[in-house]
Amino acid sequence: MNSSTSISQTQAWLESLRPKTLPLAVAAIMTGSALAAWNGHFKLPVALLALLTAAILQILSNLANDYGDVVKGSDTEKRIGPLRGMQKGIITASQMKRALKIMVLLASLSGATLIAIACEEPRDILGFLVLGLLAIVAAITYTVGTKPYGYMGLGDISVMIFFGWLSVAGTYYLQASFFDSIVMLPATACGFLSTAVLNINNLRDIEDDKRHGKNTLAVRLGPKKARYYHVSLIIGAIFCLVLFTIRNLPGWTGWLFLLALPLLLKHMWYVLNEPTPEGMRPMLEQMVKTALLTNILFSVGLILN
Repeated sequence: MNSSTSISQTQAWLESLRPKTLPLAVAAIMTGSALAAWNGHFKLPVALLALLTAAILQILSNLANDYGDVVKGSDTEKRIGPLRGMQKGIITASQMKRALKIMVLLASLSGATLIAIACEEPRDILGFLVLGLLAIVAAITYTVGTKPYGYMGLGDISVMIFFGWLSVAGTYYLQASFFDSIVMLPATACGFLSTAVLNINNLRDIEDDKRHGKNTLAVRLGPKKARYYHVSLIIGAIFCLVLFTIRNLPGWTGWLFLLALPLLLKHMWYVLNEPTPEGMRPMLEQMVKTALLTNILFSVGLILN
């Protein structure tokens, strides 16, 4: 293998790993850990292991998404989004399958270690083992299998569950050893922002997805309604954080997340007024960064409080 081939292989794998999506996993674990710290239950080893496990699951999902879309013919050279390793023919199907198996093994090891450290009650161990298995299955079957749920418009609810409710509330539970309904408002906000990232991705690929039978929620709603849906997700996230702050955080530090509001408003305005799928391409990275910033500011406000 020559140097140029080695470099192209490395670049191809980096493109398929999609490191720019990892802030979604970071945001949820960070928010859950900040909530635990706010209530005096923060455990650094548990938080770090939860972060590692979430990152591995995110990478597993990214690789499975590439594999499934290429196998089903959804990703071609005509798509607006960036072509990745398998789509370029640099990574073979057998290589990607091998990578998926490795990531499943790493996710299992990291998750099992997390459970062993954080859980003491048998019911907690069993419960998180089941949730971990479900997370692995969900990461793979989004685009892989005979009936991938991403092709049926169910990706949005999956992101809400795994990047919102389960990630935030689960991280809190693993550190506090009990569930508190107070975490569900921030968890829902985190889920809304993560779902908005997926929706931007689907708005960008809406025409190509429609041609290949990938009936995402954006395809089902149509371009105009999908844009209104996008705005409603962001407004819903802001509302959840405002309501949580009013009810639980005295003082001004709890409102730090509002510093991200101008960026969110600018983003919403652009999405509503940009009619083309091509115009959504730069909005994906912007939405990821803005979602992460919102969660960082909220978490800092929690800790300062």
